[in-house]
Parts: sequence; C-alpha cells; structure tokens
Amino acid sequence: MRSSDRHGRWELTDDWEGSPEESAARWQVAFGEAVYGSRTARGWSEAELAERTGLTEDEIDRIEGSGVYPTVPLLEALGRAFDAVAEIDGTDHAMTFADRAA
Repeated sequence: MRSSDRHGRWELTDDWEGSPEESAARWQVAFGEAVYGSRTARGWSEAELAERTGLTEDEIDRIEGSGVYPTVPLLEALGRAFDAVAEIDGTDHAMTFADRAA
C-alpha cells in the first residue's frame, strides 16, 4: 500500500497538544491533504503531477502521505503545476491550493 492511500491519517495524542512537534505534524497532514485533493480534483496521477513539478513520484507519494513538511520551494512548484496559489490558515493548520483568477 502506498502511503498516499492512507494520506492524512495521523492521530495525535493529548501529550502532543501545543507542542512544536504537533504543529509540524498538523502542517504535514494539511499539506498532504491539499496536494492530494488538488491532484485528484484534476484527475491527475502521481506520475503526472511529478512530471509537472519536476519532483519524483516517490516525493509526491511522501507529500500526500503526510511525510513532508511544506517549504516555500515545494509550494511554488506545486502552485505552478496546479496554476493555483497556496492559501494557508495558521489558526487551523489548514491549507488549500486555490485556482488563480482568470
């Protein structure tokens, strides 16, 4: 089973609440869900997204499996591929890729 088949399925325990580790994990989950949702909404395979971003399929799989912390270069590459902008809500650890206005 590829990690993207279980994307965003981390469970955080109470002792993590408010910790830097919790915040990092929540951003990784939000990032994975945003990439997976944007890719599947377009009907693209992981291979197609990898080709459009210059990343490997394994890198896309790790991102969608919540195994990668979002960085500016990754957000830029994915934004270009999706022709979208990354929208980030720091209060909820929420992230989406919003289509650019035509």
